[in-house]
Amino acid sequence: MKKAAIFYGGWDGHEPEQTANIAKQLLESENFEVKLFDTLEPLADKTQFEDYNLIIMNWTMGEIPQASFESFRDLILSGVGFAGWHGGMGDAFRNNADYQFIVGGQFVTHPDGIKDYTVNITKHNDPIMQGLSDFDMHSEQYYMHVDPSNEVLATTTHQNVQSTPWVNGTTIPVAWKRPFGKGRVFYSALGHVAADFDVPEMREILRRGMLWAAK
Repeated sequence: MKKAAIFYGGWDGHEPEQTANIAKQLLESENFEVKLFDTLEPLADKTQFEDYNLIIMNWTMGEIPQASFESFRDLILSGVGFAGWHGGMGDAFRNNADYQFIVGGQFVTHPDGIKDYTVNITKHNDPIMQGLSDFDMHSEQYYMHVDPSNEVLATTTHQNVQSTPWVNGTTIPVAWKRPFGKGRVFYSALGHVAADFDVPEMREILRRGMLWAAK
């Protein structure tokens, strides 16, 4: 049986506990043994997680203790998968550039807040995206700084932006995958709150992405 650890916490607006439990259910349906942690301290002892297949970070903002970060980094380098969504992964530990390097990007803003927008599948032949079509979201449309080495799977184009009109027409990655050492990293910018997981495409992309990262 494969094993996954989900770390959740940070800013409550992203409903970290609720969304962590949704991810837990998705993984358990794929025969994973899943443990939830509401503290980052256990990560400091990497021997606890060396037999894990996947680590999920769902911790918006906040800070990660240096010992926990170094252990986490070494686990991914050694081949443990890393996956997550929205600000829980893409806006965690803002003061840790080394963490952002692992993720492959960093949230910077969401123009106009909650809005309607379209997610465009850009890599239809990838197993994570196979059979999926473009779909609509009513949520935060992330604007991110991203690593050009990412393998981008889906994008979104900012349109009709009122608050920062100079970004109109800008296309930003929504989902990507990347290697980090021997580990696989998957990220989806979707999933602002638990209700967003009711969108079938969003949920399926995350499910497949987590499985891919876990090998």
